Amino acid sequence: MYANPISYVFSCLFVLIAHSAMLCNIWFNGKYDEPRDIAILGAAVIILDIAYFVVILAFKQISYALDFLLILVLGMSIIFQSCFGKVGFDVKHYITCIVCLAACKGGYMLCRDHKLLQDKKLYIYGAIGVMVLITLVFTSAENMWIEIGSFTLQPSEFIKPLFVLACATSIADQQKKHKVLIFNVVYENIALFGIMAVICLVQVKSHDYGSLPTFLSIYTVGFLLRICYPKAKFSKKKLFAVIAVLVVFVLIGLKYAPDYVQHRLHVDIWSDKTGDGYQQSQALIGIANGGWFGVGPGKGFLCHVFAFDNDIVFATISEEWGLLFALMMVLTIIIMAAVPLINPTRSYFHGTMSACVCAAFIVQMALNIFGSCNLIPFTGVTIPFISTGGSSLMVSGLMIGMLMAGQSPVFKAHEQKKQEDPEPAWRWKE
Repeated sequence: MYANPISYVFSCLFVLIAHSAMLCNIWFNGKYDEPRDIAILGAAVIILDIAYFVVILAFKQISYALDFLLILVLGMSIIFQSCFGKVGFDVKHYITCIVCLAACKGGYMLCRDHKLLQDKKLYIYGAIGVMVLITLVFTSAENMWIEIGSFTLQPSEFIKPLFVLACATSIADQQKKHKVLIFNVVYENIALFGIMAVICLVQVKSHDYGSLPTFLSIYTVGFLLRICYPKAKFSKKKLFAVIAVLVVFVLIGLKYAPDYVQHRLHVDIWSDKTGDGYQQSQALIGIANGGWFGVGPGKGFLCHVFAFDNDIVFATISEEWGLLFALMMVLTIIIMAAVPLINPTRSYFHGTMSACVCAAFIVQMALNIFGSCNLIPFTGVTIPFISTGGSSLMVSGLMIGMLMAGQSPVFKAHEQKKQEDPEPAWRWKE
């Protein structure tokens, strides 16, 4: 079933008009040397829009809503990243956005058939182990990235979609309980708890505490959907026991966290504006300076602050484009995450997968925005699709493809071998 041609055309026009309006804002309010700079940027964005409109027609989907939202957000991201400091075409970010779109379709094709993933569950666990091993061997607390030419990869990012798939593929096994001592347990639940514990240890070893809430959100949503699975018969006592254990672990983690983490949890950014409070204090000043409508693309000062294009990108956008435009960007990402939850999926597997992906997106975006606004301790995580980073964009695209798969799943009937009719009993043997 293909999308309605009329809605498809209007969606294309909406995306083109939205990006054109942003380019017009740069023309009238932006900081640039020559009009050619805007022309190059505009041509690149519009060409990518049209190319993607054509490409998605090759994929049979029930709905293309997520495709249009994705290309809308990525076009906004390209324009944002090309304007920080001064208008110019950010070729590197443009390429990573194309990789994001390709990863999206890869994730869509990979996750449509839940039976295929269910049969390959051990490979998913193995891939998580490989990513954990690569993270431990090739990264350190000082450098969590692997440099490949001018691009960098963060191995821990690729654990996120694999962990989502591990949670989703365990759903069908909730009725397979095994007697261990006096308890009825599901082996997959123990395996997932072990994986979560290993991920926590790896993140702590790498000093990447900011990513922990994202992984915990995936695990929590997957856990809740597992115990709500029909006939899972998970007792309330066990649920309260698990919650109590998690609370104890969180309290222990907060109490025995390293000194620099403790300092960040209790730092007064205004009394330490040149230390741990530097980025947050500058981000708040930038947001206040931009007001509702911004100082103009390329005219902000946050482009001189470290990690302006990823860790505090919300503040940088708010300064140059205005808080109103930044909130519209956030709303677009929230709608993208909400669409799969509004439209019911056709299998419990796809529903679990979609819920885990949405939880990861919302928590990750909230950590970045609330951290920039000093509502929570600064974590340094990225906003999906908006911040720079090859690994982040690639993984975000892959996870959006997983959401698309949940909207347009495929169910392959298993071929049954034909049984030969038995020889009639009345036939005489020669």
